[in-house]
Amino acid sequence: VQLQASGGGLAQAGGSLRLSCAASTQSFRTYAMAWFRQSPGKDREFVAALNWRGERAYYHDSVKGRFTISRSNANKMVYLQMNSLKPEDTAVYYCAGGVPGTGPISYDYWGQGTQVTVSS
Repeated sequence: VQLQASGGGLAQAGGSLRLSCAASTQSFRTYAMAWFRQSPGKDREFVAALNWRGERAYYHDSVKGRFTISRSNANKMVYLQMNSLKPEDTAVYYCAGGVPGTGPISYDYWGQGTQVTVSS
């Protein structure tokens, strides 16, 4: 499965962005999907994950209530709606596909990353 992330950009604190991730094959629908992020000098950090049916979502505490992960298996897409953005959300965001988990090791497939920059 190839994943293509998009939708990053520059936002002001308190603003919103919506990230998208397009999958190349229908096998996408069998994978849990997740978003991770990485800032310079830091490890890749779990942000959110969603099981293959889209029934069960998991979030890092720092984004709960602000970010929402969703998916469309019919369209082979996964999304991350980010509201009430904070400067500390600034990072490169990656979508990933694999088995449910909060560690990068759970995910075999990775998109190329999209930059999100939040100004104060």
